[in-house]
Amino acid sequence: MKAVVLTGPNEFSTKEVEQPRVQADEMLLKMEKAAICGTDIRILEGTKTKGVRYPSVIGHEMSGTLVEVGEHVTGYEIGNRVSLGNVIPCGRCNNCLNDRENACLNRQAMGYEFDGGFAEYVRIPAACIRAGNVVKLPENVTFTAGSLIEPLACCVRGLHNAKVKFSDVVLVIGAGPIGLMHLQLSRLFGARKVIVSEPNAYRREKAVALGADRVVDPMTQNLEEIVRSETDGLGADAIIFAVGIASQVNAMLKLCKMGGTVSLFAGFAGKGECTIEANIIHYNEINVCGSTAAKRRDYLEAAELVKSGKINLDDIATHEYPLDDFRAAYETAKSGMGLKIIIKP
Repeated sequence: MKAVVLTGPNEFSTKEVEQPRVQADEMLLKMEKAAICGTDIRILEGTKTKGVRYPSVIGHEMSGTLVEVGEHVTGYEIGNRVSLGNVIPCGRCNNCLNDRENACLNRQAMGYEFDGGFAEYVRIPAACIRAGNVVKLPENVTFTAGSLIEPLACCVRGLHNAKVKFSDVVLVIGAGPIGLMHLQLSRLFGARKVIVSEPNAYRREKAVALGADRVVDPMTQNLEEIVRSETDGLGADAIIFAVGIASQVNAMLKLCKMGGTVSLFAGFAGKGECTIEANIIHYNEINVCGSTAAKRRDYLEAAELVKSGKINLDDIATHEYPLDDFRAAYETAKSGMGLKIIIKP
């Protein structure tokens, strides 16, 4: 079969490799669609190395068709259309026992400990099946949308952490795939107004199409003035910072309402160090939170939103490439020309 094999930082190519063999308690997935994530790019570049094996097949946003089901596996059959939650928690570490399985200290994950989705076939290990990470997809859900349930689940976790609630004004910084998911979820969480800041004109148009009340070009418009005018001078109840630019964090604090929340959702390069005015947090009682991965219940919630048609993920995918053209797909993803870049067999 064909697979994108990563042998070191910036060293990857599509190769012929042996098709995985599954045991009695495992399943084999024919990959239909897999999406490139920002984390995948950092892994390929070598700026993220924790938990990464060489050689390996990465890719953790995927969906496909079951073509082999081990004799000891129950509840699934050949031909099922499925998507995968990639994080497999241990269930016994301090974080798991305190309802933080998304940050499991002994976690395993598809695309890390187990070979991932940038391949024609993917072995689904017993641990993934036992944990309930394999979710069946109805016919009305495309494989593209199925592959994007995983990042949507991470956004569900992010909004839970930010405690977005009914009648909030939410400011989303960045209208990339993650920002557009946060936009749609904020609506479902009950936000009365969603403002999106994005310098890219195409992405601003996409934000409008997906329900933004106001879009702002921060390069030509005064974001702070607009946020104040849209909130009676109070600031946003919740700010979702979906771009990994640490130097802008302090500016976001100034746009937050007293008692509001700033969610540092995006990962930052290096240590993500920046200078902040601590008194803004102190005197305005601002809550600052982060978000990592997703809990299994977040994945199930995200899957139900997609199945019910409450969330549009297909419009967030803009390019498709075959495995043979993975390098071109990688360059497109890095360029920011599109939104979600999809890999197909």
